[in-house]
Amino acid sequence: MFTLSTLLPLRTATDAAAAPTAAPDARHRGVDADGRPLLTPEQVEALGRDLDAIREREFADLGEVDSTYIRRIVAVQRSLEIGGRGLLFLGFLPPAWFAGVVALSVSKILDNMEIGHNVMHGQYDWMNDPNLHSSKFEWDTAAPAKNWKHGHNFLHHTYTNIIGKDRDIGYGILRMTEHEKWTPSALLNPVKGFLLAVLFQWGVALHDIEVEKILSGDKSLDEAQDVIVAIRHKARRQALKDYVLFPLLGLPIAPLVFAGNVAANLIRNVWAFTIIFCGHFPEGVALFTEEEVEHETRGGWYLRQMLGSANLTGGKLFHIMSGNLSHQIEHHLFPDMPARRYQQIAAEVEEICERYGLPYNTGPLRTQFGSVVAKICRLALPNGTARKGRPDPRVLAGAR
Repeated sequence: MFTLSTLLPLRTATDAAAAPTAAPDARHRGVDADGRPLLTPEQVEALGRDLDAIREREFADLGEVDSTYIRRIVAVQRSLEIGGRGLLFLGFLPPAWFAGVVALSVSKILDNMEIGHNVMHGQYDWMNDPNLHSSKFEWDTAAPAKNWKHGHNFLHHTYTNIIGKDRDIGYGILRMTEHEKWTPSALLNPVKGFLLAVLFQWGVALHDIEVEKILSGDKSLDEAQDVIVAIRHKARRQALKDYVLFPLLGLPIAPLVFAGNVAANLIRNVWAFTIIFCGHFPEGVALFTEEEVEHETRGGWYLRQMLGSANLTGGKLFHIMSGNLSHQIEHHLFPDMPARRYQQIAAEVEEICERYGLPYNTGPLRTQFGSVVAKICRLALPNGTARKGRPDPRVLAGAR
């Protein structure tokens, strides 16, 4: 798994008694008013053992139900893609064009969220199926699998929400924390957020180039050449497939087929952006400094994942369409566990949070996304300017 190095300079019961403020919610006795953990080191390790027990139990139970599930999802995804592309060839009939866009959009969402993301996390490597193995899988998006696995599986999931280490905080594009120095370019936060949403597959692909480091001089263009070449090849294949090959196959209604592919990619991009940002950036999600996690233990790593993630409520279909990233807390705790199991363990994880007095950040899509949009707009302004809510508590604590 990961090299787990204590979450924070944890405060003891004596420290807690001396603190001038109390937790804002009586249920959250495990954190103070600023959201800093009040757990003792022993409690943190006990928390880790409780979560390890869930992991061991679920992995011991992997079997036919899991393999049948993912193969069924793949079959549905492929059927929707074939059906959607076929309907777009009948796009001169408006109902057929609309149905084709819907089917192709759902196909692309399933491919990216419930299949690609989860397979490339190694959730189904135990099946030894080359079509569902993390080392072989390639998905229908502009980001090459190899690049994405390094940036996401390793960097993001190891250094979740650590400022300066987790490059997914704002994707190098948005100002998503008050720790980041405000510059006039931050005024474009809402505009950049909108563009990232509609062009999300391209934003994810370019993320691994580390453009911000190249512009700042911290990285040379030569150092990024291998990544640039891989992205160029993958992006070319994606563009040719969706915007040249299939429209030509649809002659004489090539423009309608082209428009259908554009619409399907747009819907997939906006949906993926929405789900991912709701799991990482609504108010209440914690950020950490490198000093705070310098001696992090396994229990501390678990605690950081719980405080640094957020869930979405919804029905079974909603969870499937989100790749079960609607259970972002459970995903960050167990990234290589088949995602269909997150729904089964969510109540148990929430009970553990309650037992240790920790917040379990969850809510409906409209609430969490509204919170994300509010944060993007708030952080477009200098710190302390027309601001609602409190600043990131761990950033302030680190500064102190």
